Amino acid sequence: MKTIAAFSNFIGRSFAIWVIVFAVLGFVLPSTFSVFAPWIVVLLGIIMFGMGLTISAKDFSEVARRPFDVSIGVLGQFLIMPLLAVLLTRIIPMSPEVAAGVILVGSCPGGTASNVMTYLGKGDVALSVACTSVTTLLAPIVTPFLVWMFASQYLPVDAMSMFMSIVKVILVPLAAGFLLQKLAPSLVKAAEPTLPLVSVVGIVLIVASVVAVNKAAISQSGLLIFAVVVLHNGLGLTLGYLAARAAGLSLAKRKAIAIEVGMQNSGLGAALASAHFSPLAAVPSAVFSVWHNISGALVANYFSRMQESDAKAKAATQKA
Repeated sequence: MKTIAAFSNFIGRSFAIWVIVFAVLGFVLPSTFSVFAPWIVVLLGIIMFGMGLTISAKDFSEVARRPFDVSIGVLGQFLIMPLLAVLLTRIIPMSPEVAAGVILVGSCPGGTASNVMTYLGKGDVALSVACTSVTTLLAPIVTPFLVWMFASQYLPVDAMSMFMSIVKVILVPLAAGFLLQKLAPSLVKAAEPTLPLVSVVGIVLIVASVVAVNKAAISQSGLLIFAVVVLHNGLGLTLGYLAARAAGLSLAKRKAIAIEVGMQNSGLGAALASAHFSPLAAVPSAVFSVWHNISGALVANYFSRMQESDAKAKAATQKA
């Protein structure tokens, strides 16, 4: 069991690398990975079930303990990223399917990878987890509304159907995981070391299958989609940090909110796009899943040095 736990931990820590590897494999071996496309919703449900196994009441106590901080993160998530998506679709020519996909991934809640990146960046992890949890619970209502409001001009949007999909793929697995955690804590504790492996396998298969199904479209317009995703993610990270600074939050909190805003639950975006729009509309989410893990790791590395610089500056001030 220790060997499996160690392997799972290694896979979790090298998550970004595996996402890139399987995205490339999906492109090179489309027939191998396209068979997983019909299972995208199931795979995401398994990932969310794993998240439910790790959620605790303490995560939500942060909301009551510091509602202002969490509100900044939640509002930043559901205002900055959707509005950036709309702006990008207006100024960069793209097909209706891609435009709808960009808006969809921008309207998704925060991704769980943001918690890991916040930890690596020496940010406020408790705040990051609280923001992810709250945006995830709000997603069934907020995400369909935002997509309906901003993406209806590109493709027909059935907000109620999308609401039901998010309830099934997010809330039900989350609740089931949380319930199992309460009913069989010893079983969950024994399985906990393997959860990173399960999550990584689920995400890489989602990414690989979306890439495989859309190989032709990616060959034709992949650079455009990549450029849009890089801009979307980069501006989200920057504006999230600036919004937190404007709210007067500490450095650790600014780091958490910047990463939380910039990193999306792109697996949910891919699942919803595949189910409600078209395979092509899922490509921005797949590319986002690859890129935000790379950018998140780079930003986390930069943020960790920022804290050290602040500490050195404080020490120098005290000596003076």
